[in-house]
Amino acid sequence: MMRLWSLVGVAVLAALCALVQPQRAAAEVRLTLKSASSTSSYYVMMVQLAELIRASSDGEVEPTVEESQGSVQNVKEAARRTGAFLFTTPPSLLDNARAGREPFEGETGYDRVRTLFVMPFVTVHLVVDGNSDINDVADLAGQTFIAGGTGTFCERRVKTIFDILGIADSVDFVDVELNNAPDALRNGRVAGYATCSAHPVPGLVELATTTDVRVLGFTDEQRDALIQADPLSGPIAIAGGTYGGQDEAVETVGVPVGAYATTDMDDDTAYLIVANFWQQHAQLAQENPWWAGVTPDLLAQLRNTPLHPGALRYYDEIGVPVPDEMR
Repeated sequence: MMRLWSLVGVAVLAALCALVQPQRAAAEVRLTLKSASSTSSYYVMMVQLAELIRASSDGEVEPTVEESQGSVQNVKEAARRTGAFLFTTPPSLLDNARAGREPFEGETGYDRVRTLFVMPFVTVHLVVDGNSDINDVADLAGQTFIAGGTGTFCERRVKTIFDILGIADSVDFVDVELNNAPDALRNGRVAGYATCSAHPVPGLVELATTTDVRVLGFTDEQRDALIQADPLSGPIAIAGGTYGGQDEAVETVGVPVGAYATTDMDDDTAYLIVANFWQQHAQLAQENPWWAGVTPDLLAQLRNTPLHPGALRYYDEIGVPVPDEMR
């Protein structure tokens, strides 16, 4: 499924770039793009962005997509990576990194991170066996559950959610890499697992074609409690029909995500990436629906991290309001 989406993305982006006047970058820039595991929607997004950048720069920027264990790894690598490095993360993790909070104690180098653009928000998915009696998050009490990839933002977020809802101490959390979670659910070794990615999640789409699964939602009371405890969270609805067997909308929560670089990226390359992303955003949204909710005015969600000068130049050119603290 993911390979098909990627091939379609290559064809669409190649045709589109022939119609759009490219913004040029410095010659022979090697760009690394890093987001999440290969089963996630964010990995597919990185593949799309890599093809967009390669085509729009006429090959002067050579992108390489690397698989990642998630946002924590991305942020940690940003502190030590040299050269042009594009990565994704929720902004709250950057706040924690700059403040030296867990899991970034004693680390430095995060003040060099700069914002490029807004990514589709993370959607929290709690996936269980569709034939089970688990119909509410509270039903996970006493069950074995994979909270997300070991050491990832998703794992920390889901454990926090369970703690806020008062069931964390009664859930048996299992440390399993996220790539192995669908098989663990299919084989009955766990009651469910969490995945945090923009929807639809390719790996979950594939699982739902062969296995009866259920994505748990939150009640209004549960969502209110989660958002009150974490103001960066917000309500997100997964439309009915997104996954096989899911006929009704699932009311869940999500958090903002940004695409970031470091001060090692030159201004022309940053300008090229940001300009071509927004110029071709409408076509990206036609190809994959997760891009549709991303608009330039959402930059304020990333306000704690300054814009890269190349990105700021583009936003000023097209008249996007930029918070003073991001300049």
